[in-house]
Amino acid sequence: MQFAGVHHVSLNVTDAAECTRFYVDIVGMTLREDRPDFPFEGAWLQAGEQQVHLLEVAGFVPPKGQHFALRVADLDAAKADLESKGVKASDPSQVGDICRQAFFHDPTGNLIEINQPL
Repeated sequence: MQFAGVHHVSLNVTDAAECTRFYVDIVGMTLREDRPDFPFEGAWLQAGEQQVHLLEVAGFVPPKGQHFALRVADLDAAKADLESKGVKASDPSQVGDICRQAFFHDPTGNLIEINQPL
């Protein structure tokens, strides 16, 4: 078997509507309109060529350190954009000659990395 890539990542969130607004209005993802009528709240979002699926789970607490990364061309510009919208992001750090990265949280507390490959 050979995989072609990641199709989507699912995130548990405590408030799907609030997190949908965050990922669309703050992060810049696009809301997909083709999500089936599941028996739970959520949203399907487009992030470049991949999708992020939000699943509302009451009382969910994100596991420490678990995260996904969003690739950006300019880490400093991405961090400044987030902070201009009231989102605190960590100071950038460099991982060898691989990438620069910074981290922020969504309203549920899920950890998200912004990653600029070098």
